[in-house]
Amino acid sequence: MRETLENRQIWIYLASIVIAFVVPGLADLRWLEPALGFMLFVTFLQVPLANIHAGFRQGRFLLALLIANFVLVPVLVFVLVAWVPDDGLLRLGIVMVLLCPCIDYVITFTHLGRGDARLLLSATPILLLAQMVLLAVWLAFRPGEGVFAFGPFLDAFLWLIAVPLMLATGVRAFGGRRLNDGLGAMPVPATALVLFIVVSATIPALAGAAGPVLAALPVYVAFAILAPVVGWAVARRFGLQAGAARAVAFSAGTRNSLVILPLALAVPGGGAILPAVIVAQTLVELLAQLVYIRAIPRLVR
Repeated sequence: MRETLENRQIWIYLASIVIAFVVPGLADLRWLEPALGFMLFVTFLQVPLANIHAGFRQGRFLLALLIANFVLVPVLVFVLVAWVPDDGLLRLGIVMVLLCPCIDYVITFTHLGRGDARLLLSATPILLLAQMVLLAVWLAFRPGEGVFAFGPFLDAFLWLIAVPLMLATGVRAFGGRRLNDGLGAMPVPATALVLFIVVSATIPALAGAAGPVLAALPVYVAFAILAPVVGWAVARRFGLQAGAARAVAFSAGTRNSLVILPLALAVPGGGAILPAVIVAQTLVELLAQLVYIRAIPRLVR
């Protein structure tokens, strides 16, 4: 069951998006955070504590992953953003979503693309914590965008990192094999549910923010092409083996739009533009993954 879901996950995700387009407004964004919490719980459930320690021991991989995602990708993002119209909310939405590496479905896409998914999985808590801290710092000091509140970020850390990780650790230790195997099949359905909620609940916003969305699309396409190449170049510089190098390339090209969306909704004055701009990146990215799983193994031999 689990293998079947993982092998067909791209089509499951696309189907959930199509259904959401057919029945817009059926979902409510109030459902998003519980669904995200469950999605991250079942994702973290696949991370044995021993693997997390192993991830820390893979110093070159972890350093390459962090440099790609938090040094070079931000440079790429700010270069691309310079080409979009001078609209504060538009630029804010693009920067928020593109600065944050994915920590959920990128794992399975990496596996499908013949990358070292377990190594990347072990780094997910580090990636999520690092992006929350760095994004909060950047938003706190951004010029001319109003007052920023740290409350949503503290809530996100508690409910999207600490609680799911603690629950996953407890279930792995005491839940028994049958419960762990059953929950092990849930990441794909949980991600599909989150995608359905996001798209169905934000279709009206997408329609009402067509201008900013159209302005953001070229940036997202350019990012989808260039970011994996940046990840590959860093991995090559660090001399990583093919599986680890592919994992860095996938991580550099895949963003954390589903987790960032609740934070965007909490930004004062974000209106309909921020959610629409962020959801548009998700749609571009899922199509890009169809290319990644074939192109990245050829790029990184």
